[in-house]
Amino acid sequence: MSLVCLAEFKAHAQKQLSKTSWDFIEGEADDGITYNENMAAFKRIRLRPRYLRDVSKVDTRTTVQGQEISAPICISPTAFHSIAWPDGEKSTARAAQEANICYVISSYASYTLEDIVAAAPGGFHWFQLYVQSDWDVNKQLVQRLEALGFKALVITVDVPVLGNRRGNRRNLLDLEASITLMDLRSPGQIDALREVVAAVKGKIEVYMDGGVRTGNDVLKALALGARCIFLGRPILWGLACKGEHGVKEVLDILKEELHTCMALSGCRSIAEISPDLIQFSRL
Repeated sequence: MSLVCLAEFKAHAQKQLSKTSWDFIEGEADDGITYNENMAAFKRIRLRPRYLRDVSKVDTRTTVQGQEISAPICISPTAFHSIAWPDGEKSTARAAQEANICYVISSYASYTLEDIVAAAPGGFHWFQLYVQSDWDVNKQLVQRLEALGFKALVITVDVPVLGNRRGNRRNLLDLEASITLMDLRSPGQIDALREVVAAVKGKIEVYMDGGVRTGNDVLKALALGARCIFLGRPILWGLACKGEHGVKEVLDILKEELHTCMALSGCRSIAEISPDLIQFSRL
């Protein structure tokens, strides 16, 4: 079956998975206000294209922390990929390596770090870390990550307690470690992005996770100052549908959509994407 957008991957993934697995992957905390707002916020933004530019060649490549990636679309940390596909994170890592993007591996992966790295030895890997109260444990883990070639730590700071995931409770699913499925609390990540970019004043790279479902969303996030976006649930949809190949298809769809949106907006490179593309008066 040919799936041509992320929404179709989502619908097909739901058919492939048990209700318990689907609720774990897709379930939101409480009433799902933040979950829904993350996507709705993108729809309130309008673009102001630039016409009469030669866009016969459009380049989606960029860098994060000095390392080149094929597009500003990377994979955020989500837990227990084997719920979606038997090879779990090993398949995800192989797809990320083939796509030449960064994959942030969760603290609660289905496989050992060694197994995941062995599956994609040339991959660009970061690690999502929950800081432990025992600093010796933190030190040992960081040393292990260094030995395995991880490039950076992504430290979780926004989960002092678990969100109330009603679906997991109804299904009697006791997976307290599942906090890596992102209980982000901002009223629309794209709205929070503007505030963060303004606060850091260009001193550090800013990344965004939450609500991205199309290449148009990616372009809007970049125009508002994100260096790169990270995908969570859509990666699991791809994994549930077709394993490694599904993840790669999800990434390819977003990259192609971004390429098209850049061309239609008159941007030939990531460097040409700027706040001028956004109609701020409509936000």
